[in-house]
Amino acid sequence: MTSEYEIKKQICEIGKRIYNRGMVAANDGNISVKINDNEFLCTPTGVSKGFMTPEYICKVDATGKVIQANAGFKPSSEIKMHMRVYKERPDVKSVVHAHPSYATSFAIAGIPLTEPIMPEAVIALGCVPIAEYGTPSTEEIPDAVSKYLQYYDAVLLANHGALAYSDSLLAAYHKMESLEFYAQLLYQSKLLGGPKQLSDAQVQRLYEIRKQFGMTGKHPADLCPNAKAGKPSCHSCGGSCKCSSSGDDAVVAEITKKVLAQLGK
Repeated sequence: MTSEYEIKKQICEIGKRIYNRGMVAANDGNISVKINDNEFLCTPTGVSKGFMTPEYICKVDATGKVIQANAGFKPSSEIKMHMRVYKERPDVKSVVHAHPSYATSFAIAGIPLTEPIMPEAVIALGCVPIAEYGTPSTEEIPDAVSKYLQYYDAVLLANHGALAYSDSLLAAYHKMESLEFYAQLLYQSKLLGGPKQLSDAQVQRLYEIRKQFGMTGKHPADLCPNAKAGKPSCHSCGGSCKCSSSGDDAVVAEITKKVLAQLGK
């Protein structure tokens, strides 16, 4: 069994990764790991994630109350968002919140990541919806994220950033990294005239491959609310399966039109 000190070191290493990759600026972002049902390790507020040492890491209970923290350190107020994920997704062991540039740009523009443009993203992430805007440090963000937790393993946060979660710290980080790479490729392909999307048949084949791999987590291949109702899955629904921050397809279509016009398409 991995010791708490080793987990703290791992959190610091992931913090360096997200900082060095430009996924956070200054003191942005936060990371947490579930130890057991009532103990969680998390990064403190007001420190750069790229310069942490194990002594920085705090321990909280399932309500976010501090169990242990060294002098001068306290959990981020956004621990509420992490705790909501753990509460509603018992399979999740780690949560990573960051502000990766491309993914956050899509979140700011109000455009969910639903276009099937590369096999790895389809298999690993499926779709990435946008949770409605919430004021930081309040219950608004946890409430907004909550409705997506049973269907997805990564969520964009409107005008804020991104959230990824999985059954290990490394897996949660990898989802964040994959999310940002997906967003970057989608953005750049739009500059080149627009992505050539995979066909419905190709997407369904990738879904089957994911099932064969026995991959964990939530994914549209199994749990898309549209697919369960016998409708087109996320990758062909244009955001109508609650992938938009407003739930209004017309609004999403209009925003997309404006963005594409600005890109010169």
